[in-house]
Amino acid sequence: MTADSTRSHTAIMRDLLARIVDGEFAPGTTLPSESKLSQHYGAARGTVRNALAALEGRGLVAPVQGSGWVVRSSRQNQSFAELRSFAQWARSKGMTPGGLVRLAEFGEASQGEARSLRVAPSSRVIRVTRTRSLDGRTVMLERTCYPEWIADKVASIPDDEASVVETLRTHFGVDTAHAEHSIDAIPASSADAELLGIRRSSPLLRVRRVSFTRGGAPIEFGEDRYLPDTVTFQVATSSDSNALNRAEFLR
Repeated sequence: MTADSTRSHTAIMRDLLARIVDGEFAPGTTLPSESKLSQHYGAARGTVRNALAALEGRGLVAPVQGSGWVVRSSRQNQSFAELRSFAQWARSKGMTPGGLVRLAEFGEASQGEARSLRVAPSSRVIRVTRTRSLDGRTVMLERTCYPEWIADKVASIPDDEASVVETLRTHFGVDTAHAEHSIDAIPASSADAELLGIRRSSPLLRVRRVSFTRGGAPIEFGEDRYLPDTVTFQVATSSDSNALNRAEFLR
């Protein structure tokens, strides 16, 4: 980073976040002063202060009178809504999410879909294939199967809607209260490669998910396939809790 490179507060926040996560600034240590950070990033002190405030909102730093900004933690807290919703997570990181439906079709549930959605085999479902983007770059392929009770609602959502989860909540009162995730790595299929603009058999991070309403009604069964240099998933465990977070890929 050079002093003559003007940076937005979002860019500064991301860089400081990476430096905290990488251990350059350990918990309990004091960050360089705002004036030094301003000089380092080539930005106004107000811009640096906004970046620090964003990190404070995530529980990573805190202002200490007479001492500047102190690192509180190297692990971000993430709400369930941000983990469940790609768009909400992206916006919380200062990025612009995008989505585009590539295929939507009604059909009968397969044995696997029926089992995951807890519906009868051959029940009516809608399958939606959607590409997702961050700041205009396609980073993920999303394939989702919705059961009959919600299928027509999903079909009415515009193809370029950035957040299906939020639209279902605000327009139809469908709120995700519980979700299950499993994560593995797979090679890209021919269809994946065409939609993501990569070579067939390229490695992808796959996240399979099933979500339900508070009353236990199934909302969706699907999987997301991420390009390998876009996100990571962090798991923090303790004797009291287990937490799964989605995070930016930090180089």
